[in-house]
Amino acid sequence: MNDIHTIEANIFERLSHVIDPELGRSVTDLGMITSIEAMPSGTVDENGDGIIDVTVHVELTVKDCPLSETITNQINGTVRSYVAPGSPNVTLVPHIEVSSMPQDKLTSLVQTLKAERRQNPFSKPGIKTRIFAIASGKGGVGKSSVTANLAATFAALGYDTAAIDADIYGFSLPRLFGVHTQPTNLNGMLMPVTAWGVKLISIGMFAGADRAILWRGPRLQRSLEQFLSDVWWGEPDVLLLDLAPGTGDMAISVAQALPNAELVVVTTPQPSASDIAVRSGLVALQVPMKVRGVVENMSYYEHKGEKLRIFGEGGGQRVSEQLTAALGHDVPLMAQLPLMPELRETGEEGRPAVLTPEGALASTPLADEFTSLARQLMELH
Repeated sequence: MNDIHTIEANIFERLSHVIDPELGRSVTDLGMITSIEAMPSGTVDENGDGIIDVTVHVELTVKDCPLSETITNQINGTVRSYVAPGSPNVTLVPHIEVSSMPQDKLTSLVQTLKAERRQNPFSKPGIKTRIFAIASGKGGVGKSSVTANLAATFAALGYDTAAIDADIYGFSLPRLFGVHTQPTNLNGMLMPVTAWGVKLISIGMFAGADRAILWRGPRLQRSLEQFLSDVWWGEPDVLLLDLAPGTGDMAISVAQALPNAELVVVTTPQPSASDIAVRSGLVALQVPMKVRGVVENMSYYEHKGEKLRIFGEGGGQRVSEQLTAALGHDVPLMAQLPLMPELRETGEEGRPAVLTPEGALASTPLADEFTSLARQLMELH
């Protein structure tokens, strides 16, 4: 039979590939694996085959961590799948002993993680995250619904996806994602809530958030800075921001905090919406933010094979043409999304309409539209 110490060392090395889903680091790097003990169980035949009990002692960062089952399942799978060199018939039986990290060790870990950042992680040179700020000139055009379904689409396509509900007056992403929990506070560092594969943060997740929030100027900007700096995001592939309607303080704050953000303007077909939507895009003339494209929502309602233009037509194209002329670069109309009762119904149930109940992309025209939009956005320009 293989040397017990070699088996323990090999399993520890394999556990370095088990990633804490909140912190995005391996459980070994985070000091969560405190010991591994392998012990032969029962008899072993002349070929050295038999059973080895493997006890893995795990210290979680937070007591009753909501993702502890995910972590322990990964550890279980890692141990069970290990094949001892030269002893292919040795069976490893995992036993996971879970406890909480001591306070001094947790404090040291959080200080180390914060020291690596010390600032808004998305403004660092060379950051790989693509940042899309979803804006509209007025409310009621479905901007938050577009943000939620686009984020869910990115996640379902395999992108590490994060979303910030930057509309602190009319936050709606928690409801659209079915989130009813608060972010985990890890010694002053917040862990975003994950729903449908998307890491989320919103003022609506905090106690008292149902009361009217009247933030302006510096305090408003500080809320965004806290969402960026005090939340452990890791390094997502995509970050979406659901902006408040209009061209107010938050849009300017985003441009200052995230100069590499790309603006996506959402409108509906009628002139009253599209004319105001242009103003959102023109924010880019005042601040260094690229306008990436236009999304026309509620473009048509399909009834018995016919597309009914309930809100008129041409609004998205008008916004595209006016912004292209004003900004001096191509601002394409990237998607024309249908008006669908399912979008509202599933959203109110807490599931983005592009997803099946199991969390996969649905085989629907709506999901196809969002998939096309996501792929266009990820193209480099």
